[in-house]
Amino acid sequence: MDSLIVDLIEKGGYFGIFLLMALENIIPPIPSEIIMGVGGLLVTKGTMAFWPLLLIGTLGTVAGNYVWYWVGDAWGYERLSPFVRKWGRWLTVDWQDIEKAQTFFVRHGHWVVFFLRFSPFLRTIISLPAGLSHMPKLKFLGYTFAGSLVWNALLIKGGQWLGHWLEDSQHILTWIILGLIGIGLLGYLWRVVTWTPRADRPEDAGPETNA
Repeated sequence: MDSLIVDLIEKGGYFGIFLLMALENIIPPIPSEIIMGVGGLLVTKGTMAFWPLLLIGTLGTVAGNYVWYWVGDAWGYERLSPFVRKWGRWLTVDWQDIEKAQTFFVRHGHWVVFFLRFSPFLRTIISLPAGLSHMPKLKFLGYTFAGSLVWNALLIKGGQWLGHWLEDSQHILTWIILGLIGIGLLGYLWRVVTWTPRADRPEDAGPETNA
């Protein structure tokens, strides 16, 4: 049990890493910090190599982000708006959130796709306004790949450092990983339970009028 999660990711191999990293960018709340961090531990163990792990994990990140880019690019505002309004609770976003992200993207330019790869909250959602704005596909893929490459390298190195630091206390690793996964799940469930459409939020309600 002490190394169950590490063993599961190890058995999945590089294909499992690719799949998990793609899903992490499509379906919350699978954190890349856990996936690539465990990958770093496996590099320390000698069962994975740094460069193949970095490349394949980054390709998985790009694939997951491309899904949201494609949705924005292919669906456009008219088809996407009803979808977000219907499933906003489970996505934990409102259509106004998409519009704000779109405004941010237009204001700051294509470079935000690169820089927001380092943001745990905005790195995936920015792919949607990039698609809605019909950002050139190769440019989107290039910026996403470059930003993800840097971020994933840091996560792998962090996992390697943690593996060396806890080399004589491997049982602690599973509890750390379980704790991080639990925090992610609870955070997502909290957002789902407490999520309220923007139109129903007190701060967004219009002023009352007297008859």
